[in-house]
Amino acid sequence: MNHKEEYSAEYIASILKDTKSIAMVGASPDPTKFSYGVLRVLHEQGFKMYPVNPKPEVEEIRGIRVYNSLAEIDGPVDMVEVFRRSEALLGITQEAIDIGAKILWAQIGVVDDAAAKLAEDAGMRVVMDRCVKIELFRPFWKPRLNQTI
Repeated sequence: MNHKEEYSAEYIASILKDTKSIAMVGASPDPTKFSYGVLRVLHEQGFKMYPVNPKPEVEEIRGIRVYNSLAEIDGPVDMVEVFRRSEALLGITQEAIDIGAKILWAQIGVVDDAAAKLAEDAGMRVVMDRCVKIELFRPFWKPRLNQTI
């Protein structure tokens, strides 16, 4: 799949429909950070969230236990959402494969073709350079704003 092209609405919708749990790598306890806002919205929408932050002093975000790594998560993970630099994506992808995640989602600005290939070769679905929060609400924008998606 060419991750520089637009994803089909069906592809994104199927990923969001199939996702029940999300491990957010790079989750921040700082309410001014974008990852915090995305975590808040996804949690409020009913997704089981597993914030991942390697700082030992970060034990919880919004009352949700924080994990130091993907390997520490003690439940099933459907999606690994990445709020880290593109250079970190390949290593995170291998960790996502190791825990049996089904989807790799890289936030806006996060792209690595080698990571996408690694994930796809392992049977994962991949989205890069997109915000899951924006995509989650995109179907609601179309009728309200009369725009094409």
